[in-house]
Amino acid sequence: MSPSPADAKSSVADALLRVFFAGGLAAALGAGAVLDGTRQDVATISGSAIALVTGTRLARRPEIAAFLARPATLWFLFLFNGGAALVLYFALNGVKGVAAGAAMGLVALGAAGGILARRRAAHPPQPPGTTVGLRPGS
Repeated sequence: MSPSPADAKSSVADALLRVFFAGGLAAALGAGAVLDGTRQDVATISGSAIALVTGTRLARRPEIAAFLARPATLWFLFLFNGGAALVLYFALNGVKGVAAGAAMGLVALGAAGGILARRRAAHPPQPPGTTVGLRPGS
């Protein structure tokens, strides 16, 4: 049985998203090796914007969203990006250090928000006057 046109369209769209994501990352990270001055800045910012938009679309896919919602993944993102924020803040001079540290810090805070949301969902608040683990009258 051949794939339906909708499946083929979805596969092509997924492949294009992945290609644009990789191209955006390559432009953002590799512009300094090829370009200078204003062209480098434009290529870096444009590549970052393309990677951000396509990465956001890719992260909404069910299998990737499920992976990103796992507690181990959230803890890794929190610890790694928090540590990277500190290192970048102190390693880079001036505005670059502040901007890089703030960006990585925001990712770490987002992961921390996901960790706290999962904990609240797993442990709903108790009504006032009750104690966890004890039965009334015992």
